[in-house]
Amino acid sequence: MEISGRNKLPGTVREIERGGPAAKVVLDVEGGRVVALVTAEAVDELGLKEGDRATALIKATSVMLIK
Repeated sequence: MEISGRNKLPGTVREIERGGPAAKVVLDVEGGRVVALVTAEAVDELGLKEGDRATALIKATSVMLIK
């Protein structure tokens, strides 16, 4: 499958926290953390579990940081 996302961060799934229809997935990327909020259905379809290798694809026109 071809994808257009250029920012690909391969890592290891460290945590999956389900909460209703959504799930928080924490990916360890070279010692850093990438946290994604995805649907629980996506987690099931991908068969994600802790310890799996996965790649975060980041495609956005802007990123906001808040404190």
